[in-house]
Amino acid sequence: MPEGDSAGESIHGKPSAIGNFFKRLGQVYQSWLDKSTPFSAVRWAVTLLLTAIYMIRVYILQGWYIVTYALGIYHLNLFIAFLSPKVDPSLLDDPDEGPALPTKQNEEFRPFIRRLPEFKFWHSATKGIVIAMICTFFDAFDVPVFWPILVMYFIMLFCITMKRQIKHMIKYRYLPFTHGKRTYREET
Repeated sequence: MPEGDSAGESIHGKPSAIGNFFKRLGQVYQSWLDKSTPFSAVRWAVTLLLTAIYMIRVYILQGWYIVTYALGIYHLNLFIAFLSPKVDPSLLDDPDEGPALPTKQNEEFRPFIRRLPEFKFWHSATKGIVIAMICTFFDAFDVPVFWPILVMYFIMLFCITMKRQIKHMIKYRYLPFTHGKRTYREET
């Protein structure tokens, strides 16, 4: 490989100042993400605040409805992945013997493992809001649309998708929200 071909290197094979800057920026960003991991309530509060700021901005500017619609569809996809199990029971060989939570005391406890973990859900949702906010600064993304149709279509899509997800949850007997390992009392 000739000198300077790898990313972030100058012509002489030494790391460039720009490469070092972005590498350091990535390290600081990852450090902040690592520090925020245990504080889920604070993380979600910041995301809700960003969402409120975004919605107020869209309301005041009276535009960027297509960006908002795309953000809503993206968040719906993230939410469905958050509610879904990592291993889809409908794709297993024997549909009657798929993974299920124990119903008796002597069965093994198998925790619900999500397709999209909470932290990645939060991180992706927040990045989506920030990107949508950035899009509102460019007129190219302000496509004129009749927004009530987008709202009705989103509501319809949300209801159909959630109905399908809830039916799947009932059919394969899984609940995506748990509050720790269930304990059984001994009968005397």
